[in-house]
Amino acid sequence: METATPAQHRTPRPRADALRNRERIVAAGREMFVEFGADAPLDEIARRAGVGNATLYRNFPDRHSLQREVVCSVMDRVSEQIELMLAETGDAFETLSRFVHMSAEERIGALCPMLSEAFDQSHPELVASRERVEALVEELMERARAAGQLRTDVAVGDLMVAVSQLTRPLPGIACLNIDRFVHRHLQLFLDGLRAPARSELPGTAATMEDLRQA
Repeated sequence: METATPAQHRTPRPRADALRNRERIVAAGREMFVEFGADAPLDEIARRAGVGNATLYRNFPDRHSLQREVVCSVMDRVSEQIELMLAETGDAFETLSRFVHMSAEERIGALCPMLSEAFDQSHPELVASRERVEALVEELMERARAAGQLRTDVAVGDLMVAVSQLTRPLPGIACLNIDRFVHRHLQLFLDGLRAPARSELPGTAATMEDLRQA
């Protein structure tokens, strides 16, 4: 009897064109969810990606699986950028500011409407991506706090709420015209984070756990 070789047990690698199709679908999904919200038509996402509906559903059997992939891909890309920032030396608050402005470019606020009650927020891939980005943002804030540049009465939850709200475009192409104001308003917010604090904040600093329980 022939013994199977390790190569015969190996899962076949996806073809390059199949990987490109998947990447195009995720990119198109991100664009459509930003422009039209979580209920953007999947048929239109397939059309924008340049693939057939069958290809979309072969990769993502339902809306939630595509939404999860879009959310994870954005969070993973943000995490990679933060890791590069943390590897640099320089002004800690300036690094934190770069993250905030980069978040606007990634449109992370547009992801929030997809995290509805029907969305499986405990999916292992989503949890891993979320915990990674949260830990890295906390590290960015801790560096600025240790340098005496970040006010001490804010936590990572405060930052993420503000960034999510300020980078969330309203659904519809016409609303994208307000993008030119986003970085201006983010800078106003960042100035309010600088130490020494010019005011006393009401309530207590918000953690990410506080946000999940809200």
